[in-house]
Amino acid sequence: MTTRLIDESLFENRGAREDRGDREDRGDGGSQENREFDDGDPPRLVGARCSGCGTVVFPRQDSCPRCSDGTMTARVLPVSGQVWSWTLQAFPPRSPYRAPSGGHRPYHVGYVDLGEVLVEARLAVPRAEIRIGLPVRLTTVPAYRDEDGTEVVTFAFRAERDGEREADREADRDGER
Repeated sequence: MTTRLIDESLFENRGAREDRGDREDRGDGGSQENREFDDGDPPRLVGARCSGCGTVVFPRQDSCPRCSDGTMTARVLPVSGQVWSWTLQAFPPRSPYRAPSGGHRPYHVGYVDLGEVLVEARLAVPRAEIRIGLPVRLTTVPAYRDEDGTEVVTFAFRAERDGEREADREADRDGER
């Protein structure tokens, strides 16, 4: 089955990631729940950072919303954060939303605090577990199928499992040696 990302502009260019090779910025520790991609490495969200005032935005923008003086450069975002606020999307959103086969099913959506930026995202977390402050991790979830049968996936955040954040820190320390 063929899979593609919903909007390539929201994600890091994987070729650039391989060329860069810096574990600190990458924050490695991909999710087991991410869909399989050609290189097996889960996608990373990328925003932009202002060189003038340091403001970070997602999605990327050409100018800073705070100072409009600096140059905006690509900024790979962390893979983990905390639920800042959430709600249930009980009705289909307006266009360009495309319902999955079988029609719209309610899902959680909210803001995730990634430290330097809040990201609005789907939350792949059961109702019984979701709460403000919940540690979450980047993943992908099916959005819909194209006419040719390609599964289109979008980014989301799932509940972080015990030890994932510490494993990321250990991997970063090992990479510095």
